[in-house]
Amino acid sequence: MEQIITAIAEHRQLLYIIILSIFVGVEVIGNVPTVLHTPLMSGANAIHGVVIVGAIIVMLKTESSLGMVLGFLAVILGTLNVVGGFVVTDRMLEMFKKKK
Repeated sequence: MEQIITAIAEHRQLLYIIILSIFVGVEVIGNVPTVLHTPLMSGANAIHGVVIVGAIIVMLKTESSLGMVLGFLAVILGTLNVVGGFVVTDRMLEMFKKKK
């Protein structure tokens, strides 16, 4: 417990930046018009593809079991996010097609 408190105290500025970025992200995404959600989803899918590649690289370079577990979780969660994003994007694009 003491190590966690020490780590938080040492990285206080980084913690402030993360919290501020969460608030800014929620505000920005909350004010996006409905028409722009599909392009944003496509961009998010590309970003998560980069996350998956980065996690695989970390898994190849790590020596610790904790790094392997975290890398594996990052690959699994990133893959789920990419697949889900493509499903949602496809469903939204179907809404814009003309019905026959």
